[in-house]
Amino acid sequence: MACLTDLVNLNLSDTTEKIIAEYIWIGGSGMDLRSKARTLPGPVTDPSKLPKWNYDGSSTGQAPGEYSEVILYPQAIFKDPFRRGNNILVMCDCYTPAGEPIPTNKRYSAAKIFSSPELAAEEPWYGIEQEYTLLQKDTNWPLGWPIGGFPGPQGPYYCGIGAEKSFGRDIVDAHYKACLYAGINISGINGEVMPGQWEFQVGPSVGISSGDQVWVARYILERITEIAGVVVTFDPKPIPGDWNGAGAHTNYSTESMRKEGGYEVIKAAIEKLKLRHKEHIAAYGEGNERRLTGRHETADINTFSWGVANRGASVRVGRETEQNGKGYFEDRRPASNMDPYVVTSMIAETTIVWKP
Repeated sequence: MACLTDLVNLNLSDTTEKIIAEYIWIGGSGMDLRSKARTLPGPVTDPSKLPKWNYDGSSTGQAPGEYSEVILYPQAIFKDPFRRGNNILVMCDCYTPAGEPIPTNKRYSAAKIFSSPELAAEEPWYGIEQEYTLLQKDTNWPLGWPIGGFPGPQGPYYCGIGAEKSFGRDIVDAHYKACLYAGINISGINGEVMPGQWEFQVGPSVGISSGDQVWVARYILERITEIAGVVVTFDPKPIPGDWNGAGAHTNYSTESMRKEGGYEVIKAAIEKLKLRHKEHIAAYGEGNERRLTGRHETADINTFSWGVANRGASVRVGRETEQNGKGYFEDRRPASNMDPYVVTSMIAETTIVWKP
C-alpha cells in the first residue's frame, strides 16, 4: 500500500507529458502570497506561452464581490522544487478583465521604469539581503526561545553554531537548496543577530528579475515553513526591546558605478537619495519606524547619513569600493517586509532618471 509521501513524490514524467504549473501572486495586503495550480499539456519555459488565468479577487481584498474576477498574467517561470520533474512555479501579476493593472500590482509600474532606455543602458544590478524570523506556530514566539521568556542577550547568535545558538537550520538549508533548484540566484544564507532570525541573499540580479526572484524565494520559504509547522514573519521588529530588527538591505550598482571612476557616480547617486529620503522611507516597508531607531545597526528614520563601512548609516559604501574607486553601495533602510518591485525600481529611478 502506497503511503502519502509516496503519492506526493510521484514522478509524473513516467506516465504523462502533462505538467503542473503553480501560479503565484501577491494578495491584497501587499505581503500575503497566494497560489493555485493547473494542469498544462506539456513542458513550458517561456512565460508568454502560458495561458492567463483568473481568481476571486473579493476573497483576497483586491476586488468587490459584484465584480470579483482578477486576471493573472504569467511573468516569470521557475522550476518547482516541491513537485520537481518538469513542473513549474509561475510568478504572475494581476489585472482587471479590461487589462488595467489593479492597485496592488506594483510589478507593472516597476517594469515600466526598468524598460526605459536610460535604465536599460545602465543595467542596474541588485543584491537583496532578506532577513526574516521563525516563530513557534502555537505561540508566535521566536523559534528556540523559552515560552514566555527570553534567551541570553545578543552576541553569540550571529552566524553561530550549536543547539543553544542556532534554531531552524534545517528549514534554512532546505530553503537554500530549494531556491537553487528553482533557478533563483540565491547567493548565501546566515544566522542573524537575534536568535531565531535568519537571512538569505538574492543576487546579483538585473532589473525586474530581482523582484521576481525575491518574491518566489519568499514563496518557497513560506511553503517550507508550512511543511515544518513553523511560522515565518517578515515583521521589521518582531520583538520589542534590545533585539535587532529585520531588514532587506539592498545592494545596488549601475554600469557607470562599476567602471573606472565609478566612486564619483556612487557619491552623486547617494546625494540624490539624500534629497528624496522621506519619499523612499515612505515606500520602504510598513512598521519601519520601529526598526530604524539609530540603534541595533540602523540609522534614525528621520535622518539620512552615509559612510564607508558604517553599518549605522542609512547607506553604506564598502571599504573595497572606496579603495577600488568603483563598485556598489548598500541601502540599509528597506524593511524586511518591503516590496522588492517598489524598492528596486525606486532606487534606479532616483539615481538614474530623477533630476533634482
